[in-house]
Amino acid sequence: MQVAMVALNANGYRTLTSKPGHHQTATQTLPLSVGLPQPKVIVLDALRKQRNLSDCSGDLIPDAATAECLASAQELLAHVLAWLQAQRSDLL
Repeated sequence: MQVAMVALNANGYRTLTSKPGHHQTATQTLPLSVGLPQPKVIVLDALRKQRNLSDCSGDLIPDAATAECLASAQELLAHVLAWLQAQRSDLL
């Protein structure tokens, strides 16, 4: 989530963290903010939804989903760092 917020901030935008939906907004704007491919956004959004359900229900998240979340976060970080280096190196 923090990496998605960095992507928005680097483009001069921010979400209102006091309003519901800011996690969804940050995730779903990644194709526009840093050119993340839509299939990656779909995975990140599904993981976000699963996290929200777990927060509400207290259910455990399966190990496979946890591993996918970690791998997706690492890929997103690498993508955003590369985008920053190419487009906004002044922020690094």
